[in-house]
This record gives sequence, structure tokens and C-alpha cells, in this order.
Amino acid sequence: MDIRCRKLNCKFNDHFTCRAKNIDVTRTAVCKSFVFDAEKPKEDTTKQLFERTPKFAPMRDSKTIEIKCNAKCLMNHAGKCVANGITINDYRAKPYCLTFLED
Repeated sequence: MDIRCRKLNCKFNDHFTCRAKNIDVTRTAVCKSFVFDAEKPKEDTTKQLFERTPKFAPMRDSKTIEIKCNAKCLMNHAGKCVANGITINDYRAKPYCLTFLED
């Protein structure tokens, strides 16, 4: 039940936890709330998960944030995401919602 993000150069990313007030997912399952921050580190420490434990910020419950969704997804209920939590990944230079399950 948390909001995780591996888009490290987003201004809302706090050690893999999204701190945006609201999240908006497009029809193509891309996080529209992403805001590029050139000052953020770009190394993804989760790639060495078994070598050393990455630092994660405390979980943020999905009930404390409104997640709007326009994707044709099983978790989309009348424009709102009803998943227990979502994960945004760094996919092809876009912040892609990995929780997306095509309806």
C-alpha cells in the first residue's frame, strides 16, 4: 500500500517514495505529474539490491493521495486508481506506471 518511484530525477522523488500532492496517470500509463529536476542524483541504487540495501523513504499510503488515471486499466475506477499502491519506473525515459494492468 505505497507509492514507489524509480524516476530518480523527479523533484517529487524522495528515496524512491513519491511526495507529489496528487498523481495523474495518462492513457498510456505515464505519470503526468513528473517534474524533471536536474539537481537530483541519477544512480539507481536498487540495481544492486542484493549487494547493498538502498535507502528508502518511509512508505506513503495510497489513501493519502489522489491518483487520477486515464489508462484503460483494471485498477481504474471512474478515473481514479483503486490499487493498494503503485510503482512508477524509469521506462524509456518516461515515468511509466508498472501497476498498469490492461483492461
